[in-house]
Amino acid sequence: MSLNRRQIALAGLAAFPLRSGRQKGRTLYIAGDSTAAQKYSTEAPETGWGMALPFFLRREVKVANHAVNGRSSKSFVDEGRLEAILSTIRPGDLLLVQFAHNDEKTADPTRYTEPWTTYQDYLRLYIEGARAHGARPVLATPVERRRFDADGNALPSHGDYPAAMRALAQQERVALLDIEALSLALWQRLGVEETKVYFNWTDTEQDNTHFNPPGAIAVARLVARELARTRVLAPRDVVRLRDEIPTSWITWPEATDASDLL
Repeated sequence: MSLNRRQIALAGLAAFPLRSGRQKGRTLYIAGDSTAAQKYSTEAPETGWGMALPFFLRREVKVANHAVNGRSSKSFVDEGRLEAILSTIRPGDLLLVQFAHNDEKTADPTRYTEPWTTYQDYLRLYIEGARAHGARPVLATPVERRRFDADGNALPSHGDYPAAMRALAQQERVALLDIEALSLALWQRLGVEETKVYFNWTDTEQDNTHFNPPGAIAVARLVARELARTRVLAPRDVVRLRDEIPTSWITWPEATDASDLL
């Protein structure tokens, strides 16, 4: 690992001494993969749920979406992306961590982690890094793919990763948003055909992993509801949970440089 636990703790304590008084606002940082990531005009209508999360939070809670396509808990750290978050995160901020889709790729040693060992080891770096800077870590189990059996039953696709995250959250006393279980139940309620409206199904693509605007909004609503239920955020910090969110609120900016699309 490019960043060990002692380095995280020492850097955090040195760079960010604890400050007295309450902050006017705070930032919720997202560390994750393509299911949460910002998408750009060339990728529309694909939409990460992190793009829709601000619709459910009051203005004083800012969202800094650092999720990137194709990353695992390991490659996100190894590329210095966790270090980038820790260089700007402040006491009172939140670090929401969702990985597993790419941790599962056994043929790719740059991304693969094993659920009960290296996956948990890397997740601990996020937990300890946030805490060292006075921020609060939050773990979110990976949102489920669109997968059904012949009888129309929504099927889990993430193996032991969600269970490993749940166990780690309990062990480390970290708030857990069980988005895997909640999204699986949502896909079951919607059914085989209606879920196509929520995923990136187009005339040229049948994508059962990534979302379009309705799907991103639906998952962001689950995330916001869990942030309130687990008391990570106060009830006043969460808004519009019962409102219809227009898909027109989703926009895809132009990429400023090639690195935005990596």
